[in-house]
Amino acid sequence: MTTTRTIAFVLYPGLTALDFVGPLQVISGLQELGLGFEAVTVAAARQPLPTDSSVSVTASHTFEQVPAPYGLIVPGGGAPTFAALADEQLTGYVRQASRGAEVVASVCTGSLILGAAGLLEGREAVTHWAAMPILRAFGATPVSRRWVADGRVLTAAGVAAGIDMALHLVTELVGEDAARTIQAAIEYDPQPPLGPIDWDRVDRAFMESVIRSAAEKGLADHPELLARLATADGARSVSP
Repeated sequence: MTTTRTIAFVLYPGLTALDFVGPLQVISGLQELGLGFEAVTVAAARQPLPTDSSVSVTASHTFEQVPAPYGLIVPGGGAPTFAALADEQLTGYVRQASRGAEVVASVCTGSLILGAAGLLEGREAVTHWAAMPILRAFGATPVSRRWVADGRVLTAAGVAAGIDMALHLVTELVGEDAARTIQAAIEYDPQPPLGPIDWDRVDRAFMESVIRSAAEKGLADHPELLARLATADGARSVSP
């Protein structure tokens, strides 16, 4: 009998919807192709959770129902993600579930949750470009790439990069043919109307101030953790 391997997407209030929906659609393709995987969503409770868009989501399972997934993927977001860094129920689940997981991944600032769970110490990692220096607060080495694999830990850059990371993960798990099939099925063929990002024209100071404000709002009741992040954020030397 073939064992189905479970990849769990961790949900929490206020996350960025595309951070998990994009990769979830990719990973769900493994299940649709009958390749021995299932994609589930997990949260502290099975009740509607707000996102940073005008939509709420409900997890398919609770943390207790999926204690030992094959893989774990953590999405990011703004102020609610920073608040999640101090949520011991959430970080405790990520820490415990990751112990036996073959793959532990994140999208955008979800990598900071991995860091808060103690999973980035001594590893290379990436996050949203405006939050990159904060990775140092968790003992990680920031690396500016679309995704970064360091052992069994896989981190993706901001938001849409999660789709790229998930396709890479599919390639690693079952091979290039399946990844190409899924890519074609979801018609993932980026052709942005304004072309690729012109990093020379990006208002870095503005976006970095948004990240700092999000950290201050999310961790207003946790000044020690906020100070720890602020110290790391003060060393700004990493950019795309």
